[in-house]
Amino acid sequence: MDVLLLVLSVTGQLMQHTSAVNDHHPHPPAPGDTGPCGEYSNQVLANGWCKIVATLPHQDGQWCPDMFRCTDEVSYWIHENDQRKQEVVQLRELISELQEELRNHRHRLRALEHQPGESNHSAALLSRVNNLEIWASESSALQHLQANFIYDIQAQVRNLSLMVESTSRNSSCAIPAALRGRRQDPPPGGDLHQPGNCLTDCSNHYHNGVRSSGTYTILPSSGAAAIDVFCDMDTEGGGWTVIQRRQDGSVSFNKTWKAYKEGFGDLNGEFWLGNENIHRITKRGGYSLWIDLEDWTGQHKYALYREFSIEDEANYYRLHVLGASGTAEDSFAWYHNKRSFSTPESRNLCAEISHGGWWYHQCFYSNLNGVYYPGGNYVKGRKTVGPDGIVWYSWMHSDYYSLKKVSMMIRPRSFRVHQSP
Repeated sequence: MDVLLLVLSVTGQLMQHTSAVNDHHPHPPAPGDTGPCGEYSNQVLANGWCKIVATLPHQDGQWCPDMFRCTDEVSYWIHENDQRKQEVVQLRELISELQEELRNHRHRLRALEHQPGESNHSAALLSRVNNLEIWASESSALQHLQANFIYDIQAQVRNLSLMVESTSRNSSCAIPAALRGRRQDPPPGGDLHQPGNCLTDCSNHYHNGVRSSGTYTILPSSGAAAIDVFCDMDTEGGGWTVIQRRQDGSVSFNKTWKAYKEGFGDLNGEFWLGNENIHRITKRGGYSLWIDLEDWTGQHKYALYREFSIEDEANYYRLHVLGASGTAEDSFAWYHNKRSFSTPESRNLCAEISHGGWWYHQCFYSNLNGVYYPGGNYVKGRKTVGPDGIVWYSWMHSDYYSLKKVSMMIRPRSFRVHQSP
């Protein structure tokens, strides 16, 4: 990782350089021991300089979109300090000159005290010495103010360092250059803006200038293989990573655990992104879920959930979903939250009779991976023990109405729409 090293003198001079080091962090000072270098550094070098270390993740010369503000603020504070640094240097020079002149006049004053007839001259020198002492005191006060300003910079750099370190822990930035920004079809109306390194979901593509919906490549987590996903850049500002879509019944969702784990279908048609991929994207936390619904009369509704994630396979991709809002009354979080994922062959009766994979719970109020029934209405038949359609119960108040179109997509809650690329 990269380390931003600020070296400051106790009297305010500042030097800056960046070096690559291993994961090494300076030991923090003891509580209450600020020392001449301030609260955040107890490392005073032999020549009177103070060393401040701000840890920044190694980015191969590029920064993730959500780190821009961090590095910009560091640069801002360093730039702001330049003028103050010059003032501190001038104050040091002035104090040195005053101290030297003060020493000379004291020597002359002591010599004159032993010579008769020099009382008037001695009084003038004494007045001059007093003035010099006042000026030296004022200069020291100004220098103290500058030292406080440098102390504030230390605190700012430390806070920014912690912010970037936190961002680094929650980001994966190792996507191969050959895969960055890849999509199956070129965007209409111009060349694709080349994104940076941290392409963990579609919001990163958005922040790198992509504004057209389509298939792009992301790296869900560190050490994982890059995958193609469909990015929705139109709904509610864009930046959505689509994890499921139903639209025409062309793909059967009556699949095995392995199929739901790895994903199946066509990204430009009907598909399930894969539980493992969904887990890798959402395990960092901070994701919201948008569910878009359409019935067979062309009516649209949506449900938005403030928090969404699923656990790993060892925990059966257990669901975490909270904070419902939108035009569709909740049929998902209140009943299915904290339920494990099940598929027809996993010995879960609900999954078996519902012919799909879902977070079932005696059995469902929503079943978006159910059987596709053209026309919407269906009845219990010889091949069905109970309802198994694409159901959102709170809308139609029926288990036997299957929706025409459904899509599920996720996006970081911190996402903000840009007015221009």
